[in-house]
Amino acid sequence: MGISIFGFLILIGLWAAPFMLIAMSKKTRGREKVAWILAVFFMSWFAWIFYLLLAPLKQQPNA
Repeated sequence: MGISIFGFLILIGLWAAPFMLIAMSKKTRGREKVAWILAVFFMSWFAWIFYLLLAPLKQQPNA
């Protein structure tokens, strides 16, 4: 009975996916990236959807 190890790993992977995708993204960097990761941690998947729609919040100068 209960959840299997495989099911548990899938759940952990689904929970961690937004964190990994934001951390690897080139849309943002520095403090803005940390802020988005914290937002996902405290507001769950809604913040990740906002990240996909809104990031970056400020235009970065072309380097």
